[in-house]
Parts: sequence; structure tokens; C-alpha cells
Amino acid sequence: MVELRVLDGPNLYFTRPAIKLTLDVSPWLALPQARAERLTQRTAFSPSASSGQPGSDQRRRYIARFAVHLTRALADATRTHLAVRGRPGPSPEQIVVAFPWRRQGAAEAFARELAPLLEVGLDGRCSMDRAMAQAVQRLKEVAPGPPPTTLSPSIPVIAVTGTNGKTTTVRLIAHLARTAGHRVAYTTTDGVYRDHELVEAGDYSGFSGAAKALAQPGVDFAVLETARGGILLRGIGTDHNDVAVVTNVTEDHLDQLGIRTIDQMAEVKATITRITRPDGWDVLNADDPRVLAMRRQATGRPWLFSLDAEHPAIRTTLAEGGRAISVLDRTLVVMSSRRHVHHLLPLEDIPVALAGISSPYLRNAMAAAAAALAAGISEEAVVEGLRSFVLDPESNPGRANLFEVDGRVVVIDYAHNEDGMRGLVEICQGLRPGAARIFLAFGTAGDRTNAILHRLAYTAARGADRPAIAELHRYLRGRNPKDLVKQLQAGLQDGGKATAPVFPNEVEALEWMLHESTPKEVIAITALAQRPEIFQLLRAKGGVAVGPARLRELVQRAAR
Repeated sequence: MVELRVLDGPNLYFTRPAIKLTLDVSPWLALPQARAERLTQRTAFSPSASSGQPGSDQRRRYIARFAVHLTRALADATRTHLAVRGRPGPSPEQIVVAFPWRRQGAAEAFARELAPLLEVGLDGRCSMDRAMAQAVQRLKEVAPGPPPTTLSPSIPVIAVTGTNGKTTTVRLIAHLARTAGHRVAYTTTDGVYRDHELVEAGDYSGFSGAAKALAQPGVDFAVLETARGGILLRGIGTDHNDVAVVTNVTEDHLDQLGIRTIDQMAEVKATITRITRPDGWDVLNADDPRVLAMRRQATGRPWLFSLDAEHPAIRTTLAEGGRAISVLDRTLVVMSSRRHVHHLLPLEDIPVALAGISSPYLRNAMAAAAAALAAGISEEAVVEGLRSFVLDPESNPGRANLFEVDGRVVVIDYAHNEDGMRGLVEICQGLRPGAARIFLAFGTAGDRTNAILHRLAYTAARGADRPAIAELHRYLRGRNPKDLVKQLQAGLQDGGKATAPVFPNEVEALEWMLHESTPKEVIAITALAQRPEIFQLLRAKGGVAVGPARLRELVQRAAR
């Protein structure tokens, strides 16, 4: 047994609490084919395919199915009806077996019997029936233990997941709900909030964040950021959503927690769409094919958002009784049938969309508006909220915050992966007048794959005239800092830029860009580790936050 993980809420495997058991099955993988099949068939295991060659992927899948068979056999012996799932594990020698639980003590004890049973199965001289009977006897002596602590909220709950835009979308939905008069609790990677008040700082985008938010006194509406790590490590903190929102799925955080491919990542993110109430809504990004595909298994009604009002999936969804939100003639519109299009407000009146120059933030606005309408918030409140939500350091710190310093435009954004960097570059180019240069300092965490680091830097190189690297020593996560810089420099060079200057932190990188740039030029920095210090530096240099009216002027200046 490599790991026994208790998932307290809906998870990747089941829509209710489950046990995830990771097993090292190296001895089974090494057996000759005929012997592996002879040993497994002693327990009435009759698979439809052969066991495959030793060490092959087919063998690993065969043993995963055999482990599921043993798990069901043990459950039957204890007179328990148990759903079981098995799959290959995160390493080539591992498999994963998962099953739901109702009492933690009994479930953990049950899981611990599986590895010994697999070991007994390796020895053809041992009786599997005797081993099974002994396991049953031991399980009879185990105390059941406590039940799950998953919450079943009585107030509307909106869950938000995705690779990019989760925090902005959560904050915007919370703002729309407050505009409608609700008392709102919400969670983000920055902390747990009650209305405008930070209740507890920290990354609360998982199980415990949901519990802390729903425990806030007097709240009647909840918006929960639901991250990949929380789903995989402990499950979702509520047993249902009224609305689920998926922003996008990109190659970030791969090779962590057993997730090796972007399709596996999409499977994790789709978990929230499988616990939406049948009369609720699943708000999905139709411009992302993996997110769009989630509507096949989603339990709520589909509500798509897309920059393309003629998207074929929108036509199909509307014909089937779903809804959509998109853009027509630079106006945000809601579609409830193929013939009915309802106008909300012009893009220029939506500050979070940055006067229409940022497609990622425009998608965030569409997702938030759709989620709020789906949760029963009035159209008047949604329109008023979209007009009044501003991307400033107070409302949405570190997400497309704009300042002017001595004629320079400064953009502070999270942009921690390739998709985020592409969005940041889009904003900078939309603000650049004429041939003015773009300065861009960026850094990232060390737990990204080399391919992700390369694409991040390549995207920065193609979008900026003067890129720079800001080291993030707090986020190395086991990687050598010199190797991290080397990977980023390689991406910049492949993007056509010379070796970039490297700074020990974000503040020094920003000071260099302010010194090297001239008025009307655009400066961008990915603020991860020193966001408060960056805001303090800009204000100390006379920086002024860019409001919606001034933003429209800057965009119009750049367009001219």
C-alpha cells in the first residue's frame, strides 16, 4: 500500500465521499503471462482480455481490474454492497482502487485488507478463501468510526473551477450577489471573505474553505473557488452546487498528484459539474473544447458562454432548451432560444472587460453574469454590478490592476501560466500607442514542467519588446533556481529575444522597468510574491490607479 487517502466529499471517482487506495503491484506486473492469468482466475476472475506481457500497460490495467474484483469479493463476504472503481496509478508500477464510504473507521480498515489479499494471491499454495475469511473476521472487530462531514447547504451555492480566471470570476459573482442585496460568503486562493471583509487569509480553494465560508453568520449566498488540488486531496466541501462554472482547462500543474495529461486535468475539473442539482445550471466555456465536452456528463442544465455568438454548440444548446451568453455588436447578450436574443449592456460599460481589449476578462464577465442570472439574481442587479465592478487593488488585487506612473501605463496581473501570459500580452498590446515599447517582467513557480516553462517564456518573448525575469524564491518547490532561470531564458531565446536581465525579486524588476522606459510605454509585471510591495512602490512614485473612464481614453489612444 503506497497511500490510503480519505476523500471527504465528492471527488474524481464518485459524487460522494470515497476512499482512494494507491497500491504498488510490481510483483504482479513482473509475472509471466500464463502464471498471472492462472493466479488471478483462482478467485473466479474472468476478464474479457488477456493479462498482457510483463510490465506492459495492458498488464497494469488487467491487475487494476483484478484488484476491483477482489475488493467486490471482500465486500460481498462482509454482506456489503459496494461500488468500486480501479485505474492505473500515477507511477508505472501502481494502480488506484476507489470506493465510497459511510463510516471512516470501517472504510479505512477495509482498504487496508486489500494489499495483503493481493500478496496472498501471488502464492499459488495459499488459500484465497481462507485469507478472505480471516479478513472478514478482522473487519467485524473494527469500530465503524465517524460519518462524512460533507456539507449540504440550504443557501444557493455557486462553485467555480478552471485553470485561469477562477478568482476574478468568484469575486465578480460575489459582487453581483451583493448588488442584489445578498449577504455573501466566498472563498479564493487569497482567503475566506464575508461580503467585503477578509475573515481568514490563505489558500481556501478546497474542502476547508467551503466549511469556513458556509459557517459565516448571516450569509444567504455562497461562491466557492474549487481548485484541482482540493478536489484531488480531499474532495469538494459540499454535496451539491446550484450552479457550476468552468472557465477553461490548460496545461498547468501537470505531473502533480497523479495528473499527467490535460485530458486528465479536465476530468478533475469536471467533478463540480457532476454534483449540480438537476434544476441548476452548468456554465461552461464553449470556446474551450474540453470544457464544452463536460456538458455530456453534467447533471445541471447547460448555459454556454463564448466570444462567438454563432458557435455551433450554442445553436445546439439553445435548440435543446439550454441558454448562452455572448457578444453581438460589442454588446453582451443573453440567448434563451435560437430566436430570442436579449441585450444586457455594451462592452465599454463593463470595466472588468477592460473596454473590450481583454478576451480572458471578457469571458470572466460572461461566466459571472451567466452564473448570477442562473442563480436567480435579477437582471437589473447583474447589469448594475457589471458596471460597478472595477479591477482595482481593492476589488480584485493582482488581476489586471492598472496604474499610470509618469506617463507610463503599468499592468499588474497574476499571469502564472501560458494562457494567462497570452491574456496579459493582449492587454498590453491593447494599451500600447503606436510604436511604444512593452516591458514585461515575469516569474513562475518551480513545480511546472519544462515544457510549460518554455511556452510561458516563449509567449512573453513574442508579446513584449523588453522582457525580464523576476525570481520567486518562495515558490521554487524543489527546483534549482538556476535551472528555472535557464528554462525561461531558453523560451525567451526561442521567441526571438536575447538573454533577458534577471532580478532577485519582483520589486527590483519593476524598478528597472520604470527606469528604462519612457512616457506612453507599457510596463507589465506578474505579481505573485510581492503584490503589496508593488502597490506600495507605485504609490510612492506617484502612481494613480486607472479608472474606467481613463481606461477608455487609453484604449482609444492606442487604437488611434
